[in-house]
Amino acid sequence: MKQIDEYSYQCGVMDCFSEMVKAGLKRIALSHPSSTKEIRDQYIPFAENICVKYQIHYYLDDDPLITDLFPASMNQNTYNIIFYKDENDIEEYRTLKKLKVKVIENKEYEKYRYEIAYRFGKLLSYSDETIQNYIQNNDEKE
Repeated sequence: MKQIDEYSYQCGVMDCFSEMVKAGLKRIALSHPSSTKEIRDQYIPFAENICVKYQIHYYLDDDPLITDLFPASMNQNTYNIIFYKDENDIEEYRTLKKLKVKVIENKEYEKYRYEIAYRFGKLLSYSDETIQNYIQNNDEKE
């Protein structure tokens, strides 16, 4: 079998998710997290092209939202590209990040952590059952 290089693989992932965003199957979609900003930024020209192709947008996230939806180490200290169609969806993502900061500052994170993870899952267009399953089976909560 022919080997697929990492750059091509990541571009394929972004193209697939971008088409899903355009079709309305996902409100937002995440590229795979990159360990450095430089690695993430090498994909920007490709992201720009697929956004034109699918008539969507992208957002560079240098401080990803960490929730109980995914293992903390998956996105902690990483860099990401988020694809979206509707400006309200990326604004909701930014609002969730601000909410998390606020509830941590107010020492209320335990009270809101499920809600934040749930709302993040909904932004990713996951079903209630999938969100619940991801949270329950996440053995690496922050």
